[in-house]
Amino acid sequence: MNDNNKLNIVVLDGLVANPGDLSWEPLKEIGPTTVYDRTAPKELLERAKLAQVLLTNKTPINRETIEALPNLRYIGVLATGYNIIDTVAAREHGVVVTNVPAYSTASVAQLAIAHLLNITNGVAQYSSEVRSGAWTLCPDFSYISAPVMELAGKTMAVVGFGHIGSAVARIALALGMKVMAVTSKDAEQLPQGVEKASLEQA
Repeated sequence: MNDNNKLNIVVLDGLVANPGDLSWEPLKEIGPTTVYDRTAPKELLERAKLAQVLLTNKTPINRETIEALPNLRYIGVLATGYNIIDTVAAREHGVVVTNVPAYSTASVAQLAIAHLLNITNGVAQYSSEVRSGAWTLCPDFSYISAPVMELAGKTMAVVGFGHIGSAVARIALALGMKVMAVTSKDAEQLPQGVEKASLEQA
């Protein structure tokens, strides 16, 4: 790509997507790139006025903004949804809009299971009690302050069976759980071991 064809890129709220552990250098190979940590609504038009490419995570881009940016050709949402973009206005003005639908699948599924384990195993509770000395002061070798619950054999209902729901189900199955999916997908489309269910059944 020669310099005449390089795109002017503006990242409106880069800190959320990249707090410092990633590099913006690949973008700079495509064209001049300006990265802002955050962009307030009153700053948006001034910062974006020369942009052909806008990248946003949480900064909304509405019809008024799109119509005020004649150079704009592309909006990239650095998140899973389009809710912060007026996609109708973008289409009318020939602006391509994309998102990243599966970027957080593994981390969100992992977090969901972490919360489940915290509830069933009392991880936070026990950690706090160990630090406070409760375990040391216990007259018995085994310290138990919460019921012990094993997940194997228990049933988990996953409401919505997209990327994240499917990932949560895979982990639950690996833990020996039974999995029910509340989903519009046909039962034949579900992985082995996952049973289709209604919300009422779940």
